[in-house]
Amino acid sequence: MAILVTPQTKILVQGITGSFGARHTQLSLSYGSQVVAGVTPGKGGQFFEGKVPIFDTVAEAVKVTGATASAIFVPPPFAADAILEAVDADLDLAVCITEGIPVIDMVRVKRAMEGKRTRLIGPNCPGIVTPGEGKDSHGGCRIGIAPGYIHKRGNIGVVSRSGTLTYEAVFQLTSRGVGQSTCVGIGGDPVNGTSHLDVIKLFMSDPDTHGIIMIGEIGGSAEEEAAEWIRVNGTKPVAGFIAGATAPPGRRMGHAGAIVSGGKGTAAAKIEAFHAAGIGVATTPSEMADTLLKLMR
Repeated sequence: MAILVTPQTKILVQGITGSFGARHTQLSLSYGSQVVAGVTPGKGGQFFEGKVPIFDTVAEAVKVTGATASAIFVPPPFAADAILEAVDADLDLAVCITEGIPVIDMVRVKRAMEGKRTRLIGPNCPGIVTPGEGKDSHGGCRIGIAPGYIHKRGNIGVVSRSGTLTYEAVFQLTSRGVGQSTCVGIGGDPVNGTSHLDVIKLFMSDPDTHGIIMIGEIGGSAEEEAAEWIRVNGTKPVAGFIAGATAPPGRRMGHAGAIVSGGKGTAAAKIEAFHAAGIGVATTPSEMADTLLKLMR
């Protein structure tokens, strides 16, 4: 098993004809993902790579192909409407890669999504990978921009706000011969869809996930909330890393959400919460995999 997506998940790509969307659609197809449709208004009836049909709307694409998940590669001014189009089409999952969506647009999206069935991952995220079997885990499901070849099918779940640190944790695990069940990059924007806690709960309920790496960073309280839930309800070993320990208070560091203000969201507070929850804390990024594997021995 895995969480959220499997090799059988049917994917549509919003923005498939843009250079970025086209490049990563090609990589997902090469990985073995079932990309069944693309959506670009005004280009319906064309085909991507001669085999993936392109539609003018998400609703039409879903009706014809049965797609249940979307990868969104739409420029920032239009990305919020692209998310809402996926929601209106009643998709199970929308994965928004776009960086730089105005916060006010995402507030509007969050309000509009209340009570709807669609789960949003992102925006400003690397996406999600459930590795497949065989060489380089080809035949899995890759939605987004994560490098598929570093993944290996196995039993460790990875959830992270940082794309680069997601890849680092995955590569460390694979280099040690340890595979992953699913890897989820939730993004670092201040207003996003799926949280650390959402993903942690899914991993805890997944019988094929035996251990978890949770990567956070300064800003907000999402990591503390996840840690408190793990303290009370956790049943599997969890290792964590918090980026930004040396960031000066009040200064934005990288992600829009990575800002410490009013004494909240500090690396020290998050690390303290991890320790209190029994989460193994890696002091540097290079120790993430080994910290978890020590807990699992």
